[in-house]
Amino acid sequence: MTNDPVGKLVWRLALPSIGSMLISAVYNLVDTIFVGRLDTQSTAALGIVFCYMAIIQAVSFFFGHGSGNFISRALGHKDVEGASRMAAHGFFMAIIIGSMIALTCFVFMEPVLRFFGSTSTIMPKAKEYMRWILVGTPFIVGCFVMNNQMRFQGNSLLALIGISSGAILNIILDPILIFWFGLGISGAGIATAVSQAVSFFIMFSMIGRSGGLKLRVAKFLHPTGDQVREVFAGGLPSLARQGLNSIATVCLNQCAASFGDSAVAAFSVAGRIMMVANAIVIGIGQGYQPVCGFNYGANLYGRVLKAFSYTVKVSTLYCFCYAVLGLVFAPEIIRFFRAEDIQLVQYGSELLRYQCLAFTLQGLSMPAGMHFQTTNKTVPAVLIAIARQGIFFFPTLYLGMHLGGLRGVMLSQPIADVCTFAMTVPIVIAHTIKLRSCHTPKSGGELPPAD
Repeated sequence: MTNDPVGKLVWRLALPSIGSMLISAVYNLVDTIFVGRLDTQSTAALGIVFCYMAIIQAVSFFFGHGSGNFISRALGHKDVEGASRMAAHGFFMAIIIGSMIALTCFVFMEPVLRFFGSTSTIMPKAKEYMRWILVGTPFIVGCFVMNNQMRFQGNSLLALIGISSGAILNIILDPILIFWFGLGISGAGIATAVSQAVSFFIMFSMIGRSGGLKLRVAKFLHPTGDQVREVFAGGLPSLARQGLNSIATVCLNQCAASFGDSAVAAFSVAGRIMMVANAIVIGIGQGYQPVCGFNYGANLYGRVLKAFSYTVKVSTLYCFCYAVLGLVFAPEIIRFFRAEDIQLVQYGSELLRYQCLAFTLQGLSMPAGMHFQTTNKTVPAVLIAIARQGIFFFPTLYLGMHLGGLRGVMLSQPIADVCTFAMTVPIVIAHTIKLRSCHTPKSGGELPPAD
């Protein structure tokens, strides 16, 4: 971690992380592909329930990143005992909190789905799908947390194996349960829940291998105040980012519902496509995070800067290529999911193209947020995390709807992306100058104070 070339390290850790993130996105994408063969309401129902999935992901990333960031820095300092205690605390707390959220949503399912933007025609399908996602919630949370903790320990490949097993099973089960057994959208929910459970047990059985930290209940039973504070400091940016993503999805569904079920379904399909796009950017950034954490913990700031610069260049190049493909082939991509609904194809194509217009800017914004999170710079990390789906998104969403109707709603996200990029650039420049001033060729520099 502290001696190999940074580009080689980033790619070695990024490739399994990209695979893990893509496979996580595949769970939703595969459901969308098969459910799209049923009807528009079922397709829209996936977008409604995704609001809940985003909440669960936010909780999982809060504990996974919060504990994982500490783990990577602790291992850089050779504090294996502290890292082990943090791993247990992050994992078991996430399972408990996730299960409580699932139980609450099960009791109040219909009002929750209505709040998420469900119309009366979408509601029956949304309830069928969501009840099985609620059953699988503890396994979903556990997989996300273990994936992040293993990644921060440099064991991304083991996490990829566990997640891949469940994804392959999901792809097999979806058509069998949806069409062969005639379960419809319920079959998609059952396939997801079973697949996530399989991934959970496979990952749990592997988490202590290759020198990784084992999860022991005994270490969870004695959390310290410092551990709780570290989880909040390291996980708050992820909670803010993912939590706001959930709220943003709710608001989009509510706005789209005013224009009919096809509009809701179009946002659902385009959202899944952009989720795959973002998965690769996140995967590249996650490959950078352990390199950043280990070298920052060892005070090797020159290597941190080299790794960050390399990550931003690679991410930006990828985002540009994906954006060009999305702009050119938007109608064909949307048609693949549900060609029968002409209005859905029209809305989805326009929305996807708008999303791609500003996607290249994510090549800086997303790695920057991960960098500040890993280096324990909570203030800029949270600021960048809440900017895209919070500070800039909500004003542009409601102003856009008021001034431009559905097209204004579609334009809200790319406008927020441009504003987030403009805010991120000066923050990154200031931090880079600060790190350069701390770096010396011999010692690597003194540790800068936490923000």
